[in-house]
Amino acid sequence: MSRIIIVANQKGGVGKTTTSINLAASLAVMEKKVLVVDLDPQANASSGLGVYPEDTRLSSYHVLSDPSCSAEAVHSTSMSFLSIIPSSQDLVAAELELVSKPAREYFLRDAIMPLRDDYDFVVVDCPPSLGLLTLNAMCLGEEVLVPLQCEYFALEGIARLLQTYGLVRRRLNPDIRLLGVLLTMYDGRNRLSRQVKNDIRKTFPQHLLETIIPRNIRLSEAPSFGKPVLGYDIHSKGAEAYLQLAREIVSRHAQA
Repeated sequence: MSRIIIVANQKGGVGKTTTSINLAASLAVMEKKVLVVDLDPQANASSGLGVYPEDTRLSSYHVLSDPSCSAEAVHSTSMSFLSIIPSSQDLVAAELELVSKPAREYFLRDAIMPLRDDYDFVVVDCPPSLGLLTLNAMCLGEEVLVPLQCEYFALEGIARLLQTYGLVRRRLNPDIRLLGVLLTMYDGRNRLSRQVKNDIRKTFPQHLLETIIPRNIRLSEAPSFGKPVLGYDIHSKGAEAYLQLAREIVSRHAQA
């Protein structure tokens, strides 16, 4: 049975989609069967893995509308062990359509649970918000991974995310746990980056992952070629960092 990892942060620009793509690709390189679920209407995780809306018939929008079509919505990628349920702009309407439905928080769970035995990992890329799409992801998942950019306002929004996580755990999904907080866009030459790292270590001593993702131009360039960084420049510092993250996550268990 697969481990389901929810990559979430309601703040944009923190490396959430970059983490979803490259963690999934790194796990696939380790010959783990991985399914990415793109829940962001911007569909950046989809295009970052070379899957574009015009090439697909079914997307995560259709999966939320009709969970029984989830297997048909899975698309292969250029990597042997990596598949994706892509997103599309139609997903914008999903939150409005789900609002009036009973058990609206569990539609994604109903769609993905029948597939989980086919994969070692399911990685869900959430939108930069704490709306119904992210709530569906948290009701599906067992582990939450929080990418956090090394900047002054990094800690400002995380309290709300953790509040939502706590609420979901108490009322909707008691099995969910915090996998860890992942520092991204780290520049060791920058005093602010070092200060943020120290502050986060004090705030989350048990949950801060050892792996730190550096600021790296190859990570920024790779999505424009429809590739994870491993397929673009496997020798880059960004690729090395995400391979290290994958190894850490394989050996790490989520904590309460």
